[in-house]
Parts: sequence; structure tokens; C-alpha cells
Amino acid sequence: MIDVPVSAVMTDAPTVPPATTAAEAAQHLRRADVRAVVVGPAVAGIVTESDIVAVVAEGGDDPTVESFMSSPVVTVGPTTPVGLAADRMRDAGVACLPVVDDPGSPPDRGSPAGGDGRYLGLVTRADVAPYLSRHRLDVDWEGDPLSLGGAGVPERSVE
Repeated sequence: MIDVPVSAVMTDAPTVPPATTAAEAAQHLRRADVRAVVVGPAVAGIVTESDIVAVVAEGGDDPTVESFMSSPVVTVGPTTPVGLAADRMRDAGVACLPVVDDPGSPPDRGSPAGGDGRYLGLVTRADVAPYLSRHRLDVDWEGDPLSLGGAGVPERSVE
């Protein structure tokens, strides 16, 4: 297992209140140049670019993120190793995980018990990819074209 903690590679990502509209959430994504926002202040859910695109494509009113956020959210603690975070992303079928100072997580290489549950940041596939490739780990993102396994690049023959 790679012992680099996610706190060393996590990204700052904005939080938005549950009453934030899809349009407002999209503006937060654009301004912060990220692909997901956490619905908070406690991690109540997460909204990704693709969630917003799906809602906008349906047409109609501008719904609040609370109505279409993914919840419950798989999280990791700041001391969780990047390899374990990659495993959790793969197992949950997600591209990012909120990092929380979680008082309820066991001290089993995750967040040490005694935290206050506050949101610290977001760890993404892109954040962990350099560490996984350095250690030549084979992580199968289950057919995702941006997977680490094939790097999303088709094989070409050189003649």
C-alpha cells in the first residue's frame, strides 16, 4: 500500500449549501476550476459536473443541489493512504472522495478517531494517479475512458 496520505495530495474544492441552485453550483465549479462541489457545511452530499449536465438537459426549473446530489457520500480521512483512497473510489464507482476530519472513523490507517467531522478537501483520481503509476499499481477503473489502467489512450502500432 502506498503510505502517502491523501492530505498531501488533496485539492481544495468549494462547499455549497443545500439550497444552492444547479446554475449557482455550475458557477462555483467554473470559478474554482474543479469538477465537483461538496454540499455542506457537513458533507451531506456531492454534486459533479455530470450531475449538473444531466439536470440541465432535463430542462425545467433550476433545482437545488439538495434535490439531485449524491448521498450518502463515501469519505476518507486525511491520513488515509492514497492507495486505499484509490481502492475506495474504484469500489464505490466514483471519481473523487471528500476528505473529512471524521470522529467516527477507526484508527485503521484512515482518519484518527477524535476529529470534528469537518470537510478538509477533495481527493480525485487525478490527485492519486501519479503515486499509483510510480508504484506500478494496476487499478482497474472498470472501463472508464479516463482510467489509470489504460490511461484512456488507445494502443497504436508503430510501423
